[in-house]
Amino acid sequence: MGRLVPAVTRALDILELFLDGDGTLSAPDIVRKLQLPRTTVHELVTTLAARQYIVQVPGQPGRYRLGVRPYQLGSRYAEQLDLAAEGQHVARDVAETCDETVHVAILEGTDVIYIAKVDSTHAVRMVSAAGRRLPAHCTSVGKMLLASLPEAERAARLPDDADLVAMTENSITDPVALRAHLEGVRERGIAVESRESNPDVSCVAAPVRDRTNRVVAALSISVPMIRWSDAREDELAGLAAKGAADLSERLGHRGATR
Repeated sequence: MGRLVPAVTRALDILELFLDGDGTLSAPDIVRKLQLPRTTVHELVTTLAARQYIVQVPGQPGRYRLGVRPYQLGSRYAEQLDLAAEGQHVARDVAETCDETVHVAILEGTDVIYIAKVDSTHAVRMVSAAGRRLPAHCTSVGKMLLASLPEAERAARLPDDADLVAMTENSITDPVALRAHLEGVRERGIAVESRESNPDVSCVAAPVRDRTNRVVAALSISVPMIRWSDAREDELAGLAAKGAADLSERLGHRGATR
């Protein structure tokens, strides 16, 4: 690995300071936060401003905010993101940690479509495949995605007369009961499905957000009932939340998720 260039490192340190606070900084702020010489900060700020990485705040002489160039770079990065590929990478990491089957899914209408999947190495495991479509209300990923919709949109997709199929005897088929259940999911930030799509499997799921804070997918961990317990549910809920946060970060999300 080559040597890090100090001037470049300092310039990037300055840019990353704008991620916190109100998004504006003065040269003295930068000197204080990074403990750099004033002359060095002045030179770096002048260079960054000349290249449109930062610009002066109108009406506030000496204060700077991010310029157009970081936005252009971020937009180009976002254009190159592949949710399925990034999801597969994160699902693999989560599966290696818990040795259970991990899925990433998106919502289409009132169904979910699995776009990434990594299997458990256990002999007894959930059998599924990327590309499979299931009714959202019967799955943890689907519940998480439905719960994350704006209330009006959720009501439109799940009217009182919605015909909700039952995949098992545990599936929720009453739209009113489902909407009440989804409110609990929304509050907790974790969805649990207990033998609702498969009588021998339970799952937990967490929301995946993009750089605009919009929920674009959900990540779940599926476990055969022979390995399921309240303690295991709590453990896997934490792992699912961490995996979803990792995937969100790969998609450019930053900050609070609620």
